[in-house]
Amino acid sequence: MDRTERFYKIDALLQANRVVPVGRMLDELEVSIATFKRDIEYMRERLNAPIVWDRSARGYRYEQANDNDSHALPGMWFNAQEAYALLMMQAMLSDLQPTLLKSQIEPLKARLRALIESGQHPADDVEKRFRLLTTGHRAVESGHFEVVATGLLTRRQLALHYYVKSRGEQSERLVSPQIVVHYRGNWYLIAWCHLRGDLRSFALDSIEGARLSDGAAQEVDLQTLNDFVGQGYGIFSGGQVQWARLRFSAARARWVARESCHPSQELHWLEDGQLEMRLPFTHLHELTMDVLRHGAHVEVVEPEALRMSVARELHAAASQYTLAPTAA
Repeated sequence: MDRTERFYKIDALLQANRVVPVGRMLDELEVSIATFKRDIEYMRERLNAPIVWDRSARGYRYEQANDNDSHALPGMWFNAQEAYALLMMQAMLSDLQPTLLKSQIEPLKARLRALIESGQHPADDVEKRFRLLTTGHRAVESGHFEVVATGLLTRRQLALHYYVKSRGEQSERLVSPQIVVHYRGNWYLIAWCHLRGDLRSFALDSIEGARLSDGAAQEVDLQTLNDFVGQGYGIFSGGQVQWARLRFSAARARWVARESCHPSQELHWLEDGQLEMRLPFTHLHELTMDVLRHGAHVEVVEPEALRMSVARELHAAASQYTLAPTAA
């Protein structure tokens, strides 16, 4: 059980018994004594639970001034991950235009509101006080999404008319769809490209035409797919894995240290307060773009190819500006 569940369990035990021995608490909660003591301390300090240690009975109890006193935990809500999941589902359903699924979606939205209110706060209050703001979202043609999803689940090849944004070119591709990934607010199709003879990532917003083909989709084993999607930084994986070493200024390090860029990233604090990060990557351009957002607060230490890629972008950007002379 998670911590919120443990709070309710502790409360139920104390409400039902005059005194609860520590041993019984640990058996019921299935946690260590250290975790249990942290829970008790939190309930005392944050939830104002009048929990006291009864030395004579060797257990915990609620302190009551008289027999009519009772204690109830304040209304709990969800943790950050649960709140995000519920609010994201609600936002996505609210964004849908009226479709054939309206009769099925409306009951689902009602159930989501009921779930949100199970946190003992009115759904209207939650909607007013919690906001999900997304940036960089690119719209996907609904018809194209449906064709891709159908090919993906029926295991059929797809014929794509695809716009390659990096080169400004149109391309015809026959692909075997493998998985669809939602990454940084956008959708990507990971597919076996029969033109290139390898796995490729296709942004769904760049698909300008899609139709089902007669051929059965070529299967790619799960380990190969997991390696392609997860081995390097970002969505553009596959290929040879390289390791980047980035050095962040002391001012920026306090923020970067709390970010998770990749499951395999390594952090090393330097004596002057700077932070070095090592992380794997396979696609030079994507990592270059994300390094640039830190401006002068980051230096690429290695590899040289990434260092030069960032330097070229910075030089090209700086050449578009002229600084006014500063006053003496």
